[in-house]
Amino acid sequence: MRDEEIKALFDQQAAGYDKQWAGMAPIREALYLLLDALFIDLPADARILCVGTGTGAEIAHLAERFPGWRFTALDPSGAMLEVCRQRAERGGFAERCDFHEGYLDTLAPGAVYDGATCFLVSQFLLDPAVRTGFFAQIARRLKPGALLASVDLAADIHSPAYEVLLPGWMTLMSAVGVDAQTLERARAAYARDVAVLPTQQVAGIIQAAGFNAPVQFFQAGLMHGWVSRHATDV
Repeated sequence: MRDEEIKALFDQQAAGYDKQWAGMAPIREALYLLLDALFIDLPADARILCVGTGTGAEIAHLAERFPGWRFTALDPSGAMLEVCRQRAERGGFAERCDFHEGYLDTLAPGAVYDGATCFLVSQFLLDPAVRTGFFAQIARRLKPGALLASVDLAADIHSPAYEVLLPGWMTLMSAVGVDAQTLERARAAYARDVAVLPTQQVAGIIQAAGFNAPVQFFQAGLMHGWVSRHATDV
């Protein structure tokens, strides 16, 4: 799936996206609980880059948890970013956010960040070299030693474990109210449009982009999360 197709897909889903995935909130909250513990030592006035922020759920959480932080909300989908902006206005933290419609290479040069989040984004980059380049663009935006928290679907799709995890993941989404059309779209995307790679391969891609060896801190079904520190010698 090309960039413009992904953007169009998320533009179409923006208005109902949060409601559609509301049943997965327990997984999201567990992820955020661990994210807090990892980011707790960042500066009180930290600047955080949120790549592919979507409707801004992680920004809303972090803005409440860390009232001195500022955020750059980056997403190619203008519709998703508008939902993010509305969330920030309702939450009273919009003045701490810069909203940028586009990709990493469209950000103004010179900005550097104390930390970054990238949740369920890089999996749409099917070419491993392009995916490495994507993380390298994030690395170039970070201060030496800054933290990246990234989450993607990951598994060895040729392993017996995947034969257990995939049906379980689909059953979970169905049980929490994800509609049948969305489930079928997700199943088709996993086979065609999402790079579901073994966890060690994803970690290797991140490390090759200019980070120290990533540490896996989270798993829920097919979702895996890594924390990576920007290498100080790059």
